[in-house]
Amino acid sequence: MDRVRTTVGAVALGLLAVPPATAYAEGAAPQPPPVYRAAEGSQAVQGKPSTADAPLVEAGHSYQDTLGPGDRYYRLVLEKDGSNAYVSAVVRPPAGARVSGSDSIEVELMTTAGTSCEDSTGRSNFGYDAVPLAAAGVRWGSEDRTCAAAGVYYAKVTRTAAKDSDQSPWPLELTVQREPGRGPGQPTTAPKAWPSGAPALPGSEPAGRAGGTGFNDARALGAGVWRDELRPGQTRWYRVPLDWGQQLGVGAELSAARLTKKYASASGGLAVTLYNPYRGQVSREETSYNGVQAGITLDKTAPVGYENRFSGDREVRAAGVAGWYYLAVTMGGKVADFTEDAVPVPLTLRLELAGTPGKAPAYQEDPARGGFAVGARDRTAAADGLTAPEAAEAARTRSVMTVVAGAGFGTGTVLLLVLGGWILLGRRGRGTTPA
Repeated sequence: MDRVRTTVGAVALGLLAVPPATAYAEGAAPQPPPVYRAAEGSQAVQGKPSTADAPLVEAGHSYQDTLGPGDRYYRLVLEKDGSNAYVSAVVRPPAGARVSGSDSIEVELMTTAGTSCEDSTGRSNFGYDAVPLAAAGVRWGSEDRTCAAAGVYYAKVTRTAAKDSDQSPWPLELTVQREPGRGPGQPTTAPKAWPSGAPALPGSEPAGRAGGTGFNDARALGAGVWRDELRPGQTRWYRVPLDWGQQLGVGAELSAARLTKKYASASGGLAVTLYNPYRGQVSREETSYNGVQAGITLDKTAPVGYENRFSGDREVRAAGVAGWYYLAVTMGGKVADFTEDAVPVPLTLRLELAGTPGKAPAYQEDPARGGFAVGARDRTAAADGLTAPEAAEAARTRSVMTVVAGAGFGTGTVLLLVLGGWILLGRRGRGTTPA
């Protein structure tokens, strides 16, 4: 009983110690944006410039490395079970690093003979700013005869940099995910048609949601209107649970900044990128910003469907799995040339979730283990605006409360503290916290 009392008290006090939102003082010097939060429990690894001695990476794990311009190889051992293996790479350039539109990150899966797996390569290019950028490669376990066999495969991660771009090594996050093989009766051809076009974005009053630093602490959102803020050169990250049969429509708006120059504008002043559950890019748009107003609307995604992966359209193919979809919103660094950098600019996000969640395909195993499903806890996290670490902490708190209730803990004081801490955790997700 004493042990339970101690555990509950520690959890309660830890949750209640949530810091309040910080405020910007007049004339305050701009603080650097928070750095990308790496995946918890990720392992250090060193990719090799050739397949010789390439380190082993496994599904269900994340790895940390560094990557300069050129190739790095990693080794996978895959089974002949119809499963798909996804390898994503996220590069994190330092703030202000020089990049160009030809600079990119690419992931390709190949056999030991050097043959590329069919439709395996994922590639993403930089825009105007050096921001975290992801790409993902895949081994199709059922559709690709070349790579269906069990054995050793290689993931080649390539960073391309122009001659006058930053050449220094950048932090690299590598994540391996496994989607189980399909059961009988699943489609094997692309959809012929699907409802597309501009979304019907909501116009309700916004609620505050402070975005995260990357994939690992992205703030959960659902359908509705959400308010955050951005500073020049900053990217905010969000995640949206998208189930089978559902479509996502996104609108992003930057309002007026505090100007230091008139009649100025920044190309790529606002950029919006949408990624799927295995961190493959779905779509990306950017527009100029003059310090007064800018807006981007992404077309609705294809309804999430297993058959989408057979499409020749990259954006349709990327909507082939259910799970958390990620939204990265960037304010261009050049905006600092004509605005007060220390004063954040209001960002409004409008999200439409169209379609009723449908039945999941008949997988041979549970796809949720690899991150390819939407469950009740995911919907709760979206409703409460929790990041993945916060959702995990909330789950641990609920577990402790269950233990306490089962142990017949007499006093209700600690229970109230835990419950209050859990509520504050949810409120923390809803509130906007300037960085």
